[in-house]
Amino acid sequence: MRLRDYFPDGAIDVKEAAKDWQQAIDFSMDALLRHQYINPEYIQAIKDSTLSNGPYYILAPGVAMPHARPECGASKTGLSLILLKQPVHFDDNNEPVKLLIGLAAAQADSHIGAIQALSELLCEDETLELMLNANNATQLRDIIALA
Repeated sequence: MRLRDYFPDGAIDVKEAAKDWQQAIDFSMDALLRHQYINPEYIQAIKDSTLSNGPYYILAPGVAMPHARPECGASKTGLSLILLKQPVHFDDNNEPVKLLIGLAAAQADSHIGAIQALSELLCEDETLELMLNANNATQLRDIIALA
């Protein structure tokens, strides 16, 4: 399966800003919720875990992958990609986040292929820079299509 096949319709988008990290989580999960990859409890589990454990899903400066355990309400495996033009702070210890990669994994290992493809993409500094500076969803989709 190609990386772009993990993204349902409307799951790649650019937003001006999120008022706080909770709204950023909502943005990153919206398409996955609309397409029934997850249920509302899954989103709440991410928020609850963030409050308890901190933003454990920040992968790199400016990049986060919000997710919860499959049993928290994931029914299909999929991804979303939201770029915030104005970064959002998750806590005082981390740099602000601009790129949110929402992850829903129906089983504990069902997302391995997507994570590997995404890791390869994000490890390339030039590609990550392109993603962080994209102007619209089409540019982001084009970058994902190359993976």
